[in-house]
Amino acid sequence: MSKRFLTSFGLMILLLILPYCATPSRLEIDYGTSNKLAKYNQILDPEAEKNLQPVTGFNGNAAKRVMERYEKEFEKPSPPPTFILGIQNQVK
Repeated sequence: MSKRFLTSFGLMILLLILPYCATPSRLEIDYGTSNKLAKYNQILDPEAEKNLQPVTGFNGNAAKRVMERYEKEFEKPSPPPTFILGIQNQVK
């Protein structure tokens, strides 16, 4: 009798606790919200993607030089930094 009572009591407790484990927590509901808000707040004009007019006001030759310099940065890797550690004896 006591084994049957303990089994039914344990099953009842399990059925009462189980729905609370299945619901998402407040942290899970808000996951990624701060990232989305930071991204949204950094966009100056959210409607800019709908503007299909070409960009004006930048010299073509200057833009070409800037792009060439940008592409050259990726051609050769920069040399690794060198560190020199010196130990000096200080005699008084």
